[in-house]
Amino acid sequence: MEAATGLVGYWISNYAVKILIALLILLIGKWISHRISILLGKVLEKNRIDLILVKFLENITYYTLLIVVLIAAAGQLGIPTTSFLTVLGAAGLAVALALKSSLSNFASGVMLILFRPFTVGDFITAGGASGTVNSVNIFNTVLTTPDNQKMIVPNNSITNGNITNVTANPTRRINLVVASVTEMIF
Repeated sequence: MEAATGLVGYWISNYAVKILIALLILLIGKWISHRISILLGKVLEKNRIDLILVKFLENITYYTLLIVVLIAAAGQLGIPTTSFLTVLGAAGLAVALALKSSLSNFASGVMLILFRPFTVGDFITAGGASGTVNSVNIFNTVLTTPDNQKMIVPNNSITNGNITNVTANPTRRINLVVASVTEMIF
C-alpha cells in the first residue's frame, strides 16, 4: 500500500504540473487561434475580399494554428514531436498528391475570386461552356446557358483556357450581312 501511495505521489509531483501546463497551452492556444482567425476575417472583409474566400481562409488559419497548439501541448507532455511532424508532413504530401486535381481547382477558384475576370451576372464563354454566371465557388463556377440549363464548370478548365466576357463592355459590335431583294431573285 505504501509503495502505491509513493508511486501516486511521485506521478502527481512529476506529471501534474506538466499536464496542467499542457491544458493551459491548449485552452489559451485555442482562444488565441480563434481570435487571430476572426481578426484575419475582419481585415479581409474590410479590404472587400469575397466572403467565400474570407470564410475559407479563416477556417484554414484557425485549424493550422490549432495544429501548432496541439504540437506544443504534446511537446510539453514529453511526447517527441519530431516524429509527429514527420508523419504529419508525409500525410500532407499524400493528401496533396491524392487531391491534385481538386487542389488545382481550388487554386483556380482563388485566382478567379481575387482577379475577377468576370462577376455574377456576366455572360461568358470559358472552359468549353457559354452562359450567365450564377456563382463562382472555390472548386467550380455555375453557369446558366441560354436555354436555361445549369452548367457546373471546374475552375481549372476556366483558368487554363481563354475567357470571353461578352457583357464586360456596355456596347458590342455585330456584323450582319443583308442581301438585297434584287440579289435574292435569280
